[in-house]
Amino acid sequence: MEVVMPIAKTTVAKIHIAKQQLAMTDDEYRTVLRSIAGVGSSKDLTPEGAHKLLKHFERCGFKPKRDAGRRPHVAQPRAAQIRKIEALLADAGRPWDYVGGMVKRICKVDAIEFCDDVMLGKLIAALQYDAKRRSA
Repeated sequence: MEVVMPIAKTTVAKIHIAKQQLAMTDDEYRTVLRSIAGVGSSKDLTPEGAHKLLKHFERCGFKPKRDAGRRPHVAQPRAAQIRKIEALLADAGRPWDYVGGMVKRICKVDAIEFCDDVMLGKLIAALQYDAKRRSA
């Protein structure tokens, strides 16, 4: 008897999001499941089968959601400014990656970790300006 390792619930959710994003009918979905992974249900998928299925969906046009980014690690004196930036991002519903783009455009450095106090002040001012513009 072969022991089948179940896949994570998040992987099953990602598969179903792909199915929805690709506007697949249930019959089309089950046909793809059988042809790619050799199973009739996502519950029966192995980790390898789930990986193959997700790669197939990506080739068909599925675009997985990107991560929101990570909070940067900076020196203690700048921690208050980073918390302010984090609060402004949370109010606007924006991910940390949004600040990454601002850092490259406004501060001309590759990452927020390389910003000095003046640069962080510029980022805060830009985020506050954006917040005022969005609330008007």
